[in-house]
Amino acid sequence: MRRLAVLTSGGDAPGMNAAIRAVVEQGLHHQIEVVGVQHGFKGLVEGEYKKIGINDLSHAIRRGGTILYSARYPEFREVEIQKKAIKKMEDEGIEGLIVIGGDGSFQGALALTKLGFPAIGIPGTIDNDIPGTEYTIGFDSAMSAAIEAIDKISDTAASHNRTFVVEVMGRNAGDIAIWAGVAVGADAIIIPEEEFYIGDIARRVNTSLCHGKDHAIIVLAEGVMGVEEFIKEYKKEAPNQSVRGVNLSHIQRGGNPTGRDRVFATLMGAKAVDLILHGQSGIFVGITNEELSVCDIVETLTKSQHKVRDDLYQINRTLTDRY
Repeated sequence: MRRLAVLTSGGDAPGMNAAIRAVVEQGLHHQIEVVGVQHGFKGLVEGEYKKIGINDLSHAIRRGGTILYSARYPEFREVEIQKKAIKKMEDEGIEGLIVIGGDGSFQGALALTKLGFPAIGIPGTIDNDIPGTEYTIGFDSAMSAAIEAIDKISDTAASHNRTFVVEVMGRNAGDIAIWAGVAVGADAIIIPEEEFYIGDIARRVNTSLCHGKDHAIIVLAEGVMGVEEFIKEYKKEAPNQSVRGVNLSHIQRGGNPTGRDRVFATLMGAKAVDLILHGQSGIFVGITNEELSVCDIVETLTKSQHKVRDDLYQINRTLTDRY
């Protein structure tokens, strides 16, 4: 194998650039030329290819977002479009593809593999919602951004004795909400994976305030409901509380990646190159017990289910349930 391609797809995540850098430099170590595909699978089909050299990567490891850009491209589900992408790559002498993204991106990698073109995935999504790996690139940075923002919100909440409901990202997964909520000492964490009763949350917050706490923080995962809808229902149960809402939205995606994201992205990128050079395909590189692991894409997408850290959810419930 003498030429590889790498692309980023779906939502951007801090650390994607570190993974791209590792793919390119590991390729160079093996005397492999690495081509960057711009705008994800859309660029793959349209031939938006760019040779990446060391000079393109000077500042990549500390930059958020993706230097290759990203795009949603639902048309890639069509087999004829997939075949067109393979033809484009073969015309360019590309013999393998590394895809950095979430489960939708992995579907694209798997489709190419089924058509006989080698592809390997690297999990890059702030949502941390890929089964088979305990960690996805971008999650730590997004969680840290949420923590920093909630800390600031807590200052103003305390100044006015208010309850703040903070909506965080995560799509249909509650990982950002759980980890950030525990880290800021939230009075309640609401996630899609666990049932909740707004009356119970209002009771716990009221109890905390009666015990002398000067503010309250409720962390709400976006996969549950919007912050405005939640506050409307919450005020019915807590009419005497001064309640405000904040949606942190896309500020969680941007910014410099944390050291953890940079390190794991680097390990994953280099490992992906080694695997594809050894004839592996239809798999992705994950993290299990702080170590690199290799997961089957079919097994992950069809048979596995994402799980959150239930121990974190339960410790928050225990520490905030004051009678």
